[in-house]
Amino acid sequence: MIIVGVDGSRTGLEAAAWAATEAALRRTSLVIAHAVSKWVAEDTPSGHYAEVGRWMREGAMTVLAAAEDRVRREHPEVDVATELLPGDPRTTLIDASESAELLVVGSRGIGGVRGLLVGSVAHGVAAHARTNVVLIRDVPRPARREVVAGVDGSPGGLRALDFALAEAELHGSRVHAVQAWAWPHPSGFEPADPDGEQDALRALQELVADGRAHHPGIDVVAEVIHGHPIEVLKEAATRADLLVVGSRGHGQLTGMIMGSISQALLHHAPGPLAIVRP
Repeated sequence: MIIVGVDGSRTGLEAAAWAATEAALRRTSLVIAHAVSKWVAEDTPSGHYAEVGRWMREGAMTVLAAAEDRVRREHPEVDVATELLPGDPRTTLIDASESAELLVVGSRGIGGVRGLLVGSVAHGVAAHARTNVVLIRDVPRPARREVVAGVDGSPGGLRALDFALAEAELHGSRVHAVQAWAWPHPSGFEPADPDGEQDALRALQELVADGRAHHPGIDVVAEVIHGHPIEVLKEAATRADLLVVGSRGHGQLTGMIMGSISQALLHHAPGPLAIVRP
């Protein structure tokens, strides 16, 4: 099952459309979810608030209906259901994600502050969801048939590569496995030693070969690129349909839910971003 969170925004509708395509390819069901206050979801307001409660509930059902209508028009083969979640959208989506194989949300919703690239709901579920999360931007992009995976040799990077290979297999795309190669310097990030770079490339190629054994036939390009990981992955993703990263990689502090790279890419990824959970 895939869950997509919607809130009536254009970004939410694009998230629903992306999730429906994914559900069709995976041959799984789709749940379109919208969160409202508990007293609205339970339809129990009375007295002076009864009319307000009915109005808010009707608005919530309209949000769900709009997303469901788009999904059914674009993918009538998908088994789709709608669900009104009682409570804060972050906590309710996080709780719902425990039973899902994928959680999809828009990067910014109706409540987003102008100038912010990612909203509080997207940030919250990306950090705490109990399944893999995909964030969708509000402007759809033409298909490029490429998935970029950020790989650094960590367990998170390996999971990102495996997710990217599986996605490429579903969509008939190629995979661009990317590792940034640089070291910190007072003046910025500078290229590391050439011998180490070749060792890193050989290690990356071995990881790719192991991954392809489970996904034969996928075209994979492995590349080590000089630069800061955020800038390297951001640039690589401009030519891709999806950027995939682990929630934590090398160099992250024990106990951190999300690493600095994945957190930064929440704000700076140019297109859809998948954050793969442990």
